[in-house]
Amino acid sequence: MRLLTLTLLMILGWLQYDFWLGKNGMVDYLAVRDNVAVQQQANSELAKRNQQMYVEIHDLNRGLEAVEERARNELGMVRPDETFFRIVGD
Repeated sequence: MRLLTLTLLMILGWLQYDFWLGKNGMVDYLAVRDNVAVQQQANSELAKRNQQMYVEIHDLNRGLEAVEERARNELGMVRPDETFFRIVGD
């Protein structure tokens, strides 16, 4: 009876060790879970950026308003019949 109890305790100890510290154990699971969370956050940010790019591409393909807006903001272009005013702060 004592030998059986000792054997069962040894098997239980080995199983607990394997569960917590062994290959693909709880420690590995927690590390992978954290990595997945970080990767999902990065993927979410990239998906938002891609969506913004798709909207901008659609606007550029659709009409001249987006091209005109881009020329005004990035290149500082002004129409011939417009007057440009620059307000300089202190």
